[in-house]
Amino acid sequence: MKIVSWNVNGVRAALKKGLLDYIEGSDADVVCLQETKAQPGDVQHVKWPRGYEVHWYSAEKKGYSGTAVLTRVRPAQVRRGIGVAAHDREGRVLAAEFPDYWIVNVYQPNSQRGLTRLDHRVGKWDPAFLRYLSRLQAGGKPAIFCGDLNVAHEEIDLTNPRSNRRNAGFTDEERTSFGRLLGSGFVDTFREFEKGPGHYSWWSQMGDCRARNIGWRVDYFVAAERLRPALRRAWISPEVMGSDHCPVGLELA
Repeated sequence: MKIVSWNVNGVRAALKKGLLDYIEGSDADVVCLQETKAQPGDVQHVKWPRGYEVHWYSAEKKGYSGTAVLTRVRPAQVRRGIGVAAHDREGRVLAAEFPDYWIVNVYQPNSQRGLTRLDHRVGKWDPAFLRYLSRLQAGGKPAIFCGDLNVAHEEIDLTNPRSNRRNAGFTDEERTSFGRLLGSGFVDTFREFEKGPGHYSWWSQMGDCRARNIGWRVDYFVAAERLRPALRRAWISPEVMGSDHCPVGLELA
C-alpha cells in the first residue's frame, strides 16, 4: 500500500498548478489532501485520474479548512469527523477503513499568530483527537494518521528552533502534547528511516525560504506501533511544487 499526503492550500489553486499530474504520477493507492478550501460542487467538473474514487469532508465555512481522500482501493467505510461538533464543523478528519488498518486524514488546527488558538489546540483538540483514535482502534484495527499536524516535534524538525520557540507550531505545549500522543502507542514513520536534519515539508512564502530550505517538518505519517514491521519506506517530496507544503509519503507491506 502506497499512501501520499499533501496540504494543497486550496484544491482549486492546486489544480491549476499540476495536482492532477502529480496524483497520476504518484502511483499512490491512497491520496490524502488537506486544506482543500472547497465544497464538492466547486470541483464537480474535474476529471480525477482514472481508478480513483473521491471522498470529501468540507468545512461549513466556505473557503476554509477541509479534507479529501482519493483511493484506488475501495474502503469498507468512510467516516467523517471525530464526533465533536465544535471540531467537526471545520471538516478536519476523514477516516477510511481498509482490511488491515484505518487511514485517517487529518488537518490539525493551527495555534495562530500570537497563539490565540493555543488553548483550543492543546486543551481541546489534542485530547479529543487522541480519544477518537482510541475509539477507532478499539475495534481491533490499528490506525495510521497523516496530514498537516501543525507542529514541529523536535528541534531537528525546523531550521531555526531557537528563534521560533514560542511561535505557533513550536511551543513547548504543542510539542509535549504531540509527544504524549506518540507515547500512547504510535511512531513517527519518517524518523524510522531518516534521523538527520534538513528535511522539511513547509516553507514560508516570504524571503525565498523554500529555495534556501529554511523550513519546518509539520506534515507526517504516524502509525500504530503494531504496524512497525510493515513499514517499508517513508519520504518527503520537496521537489513537488504547487503549495507552500510539499507531499509526504508512506509505503507499507
